Amino acid sequence: MRAFIPYIFFAVIFIVDIYLYFNLSKNIFAQSKHKKKILLGYLFLCSITYITLIIANFIGYKDWAGSWFKNLLFGFSISFFLARFLILPILLLLDLIRLFFWFADKKFDKEIQQKNGISRLTFFYKSALVLGGSLFGGFIYGVLKGAYNIRTNYIKIKIKNLPDEFKQLKIVQISDLHVGNFPSTHHIENMIEKINAEKPDFIFITGDLVNFKSDELIPFLPILKKLNANRRIYSILGNHDYGEYYDWENTIAKEKNLQDLVAMQEKELGWRLLRDEHELLDYRGYQMAIIGVEYWGHSMRFGKKGNVKKAYSGAEEADLHLLLSHDPSHWDKEIISNEAYKSIDVTFSGHTHGFQFGVEIPKLNFQWSPSKFVYPHWAGLYQIKEQQLYVNRGMGYVGYPGRLGIPPEITVFNFTTI
Repeated sequence: MRAFIPYIFFAVIFIVDIYLYFNLSKNIFAQSKHKKKILLGYLFLCSITYITLIIANFIGYKDWAGSWFKNLLFGFSISFFLARFLILPILLLLDLIRLFFWFADKKFDKEIQQKNGISRLTFFYKSALVLGGSLFGGFIYGVLKGAYNIRTNYIKIKIKNLPDEFKQLKIVQISDLHVGNFPSTHHIENMIEKINAEKPDFIFITGDLVNFKSDELIPFLPILKKLNANRRIYSILGNHDYGEYYDWENTIAKEKNLQDLVAMQEKELGWRLLRDEHELLDYRGYQMAIIGVEYWGHSMRFGKKGNVKKAYSGAEEADLHLLLSHDPSHWDKEIISNEAYKSIDVTFSGHTHGFQFGVEIPKLNFQWSPSKFVYPHWAGLYQIKEQQLYVNRGMGYVGYPGRLGIPPEITVFNFTTI
């Protein structure tokens, strides 16, 4: 059944395109054959992109290396899809209103047409078209530019009774690089230049370094070796790092993929990969615990690989506890609800990508994204009692190869006391 899903999906798209053509032709472009041809060409281009995607799915797009062709193909098709289906409910609603008034008074639309030269319904139809066009343009911008406009956020974390010695500490967090999706190394080079300019004491990389397979990392190894921290770089695994999204020949190949990814991080890059374990560090006479867990999330598919009890054991007496856990659901479901982990001061997560689409107005303290309907805590800093969570918006992308309103993020942390 799963093999037929792309074809069923395309059939639905085709039916929707027919509806859109006849709807818009009748209600907006009735007097213009030229505009009807443009509309037909647009919908034909949409169909071609989806046919190409079906072919890509058949031949195994997961084996494609990151390229502009792949990104543009997926970017255009997803932009077409989102623009189309965001205006579809509006058009359906307007048609229902028109149908209602047709039953109530057949002359209604004709009468309001004569008042100002354009009916209210026609105005709403055109507004829906403008909305769809604007969204399409915005999503294309997200593919070409938005995915690469890195934003550096400076966050000051307040911790009760924090020793003064920790106030000089600087930590940089990045997350969700998904390097296999990038058409070149330029974006990662830009990221590293910005991070190294901060001269951080520690760097936290909170999972999803790759997308499907470990060998995606190979072209980026020489670049990532330039990443520099005064003390050390710590990393954890995200759900994509386990190779769960690839169709492996057998479990041995899947296990080797993970082993290769671990080896590249630890041996070639020199990072400290934390897998349900911690490190105790002496920092200016005080002890800091950096704790890292395997993936622990709400997804039924991946389960809960992480064991925070194991990772935390032996770190209880440290003066500062910092936890790296890829999915913020872990903080929601286990960390803040368990008295045993109340001394974990800050949890660093990623995973959500902020849905790669949303609206953020820092001056008004306003942020919105569809991600909020899945994750209670999806971007930025959160606090419950004395425990805090920071959800990094990620550096890369998945699915839609772009970002609109939620740019890739480098986070720089400093600490202070309440």
